[in-house]
Amino acid sequence: MAETWDEDRLTADGFGRVLVELHWYDGLRAGLAELDGKAHYFQSRDPVGPVEEVEYDVWPATDNAVAMEREQWAIYLEWNQRYEAREAGLDSHPGHGGVDARHDELASLLTPHRQAPADAWQLRADWRFGRGARYRAEGIDTWVRWKSAR
Repeated sequence: MAETWDEDRLTADGFGRVLVELHWYDGLRAGLAELDGKAHYFQSRDPVGPVEEVEYDVWPATDNAVAMEREQWAIYLEWNQRYEAREAGLDSHPGHGGVDARHDELASLLTPHRQAPADAWQLRADWRFGRGARYRAEGIDTWVRWKSAR
């Protein structure tokens, strides 16, 4: 099992909370996380390489995008609670499309925000796991500290 860290220690060491998980493949590949106390998108530049070694495009998220991301995250969390309670199957996952109209609408509205701009920063990530539940309203219990890729 991965080592877990105390939230106060993580904050003191310069880590920010991951607010939304958008893609996971052997580690976080894309999402929304805090950087200097503000929400930023991140997206792996390598979809399959070890997350400890890949570079990420990182760019600021607008307040409007953050609000929409949090709303879509809440829809996912509601589904995930039902899934973990064995009250819903994978076929009802809102990300599949055609399952939840608001989730689909938000996905469409968020598409341009989730595209890395040409001036995105290229950074590497140090990942840490907190001690709480993986999925919760304020984000996942994963923390990140960004550092220069150069």
